Amino acid sequence: MEVKSNENESFRLVYEEVFPVVMRVAYHVTYNMDVSEDICQEAFIRFFERDIEFKSVDEAKYWLIRVTKNLAINVVKRKSREKAMVDKIKKAPKVPIRSGEEVLISSETKTLVREAVEKLPEKLKSVLVLKEYADLNYKQIAKILRISESNVKVRVHRARKMLESMLDREEIDVS
Repeated sequence: MEVKSNENESFRLVYEEVFPVVMRVAYHVTYNMDVSEDICQEAFIRFFERDIEFKSVDEAKYWLIRVTKNLAINVVKRKSREKAMVDKIKKAPKVPIRSGEEVLISSETKTLVREAVEKLPEKLKSVLVLKEYADLNYKQIAKILRISESNVKVRVHRARKMLESMLDREEIDVS
């Protein structure tokens, strides 16, 4: 007997005969009755919407079993990924929540520091930027600027002192 998936009579016949089977398939993949019912409902919706002609009820049954199995496996994979992500988030270090006031003060401080760095003489600014923002060591800075390592240390020290005095006048906490 030929079965057309979107004909009411054929659909009812396939549903009554195949639902228990696909329900067992879904349940034995997910081990969750509610999820299994949702998966079966989705499989039958796809069956109806596809408008497929099957040579027999058995062919429709095999198609529905394949679809149900794939949907169930996808649900299990998704749940596994979600659980892994939740576990990863739980293990992540706690980030302290900052108030709006703290964020604003931090932002203003960064702006003032940036402006103060811009006011430094070029010789001092370049070593300070390479040391603090490019995270280079004294030896690397010396090679880049073609000056001695001790000269780099002196310039970094002077730049920090000058920056500190500029920011003291602004009464900023640079911690």
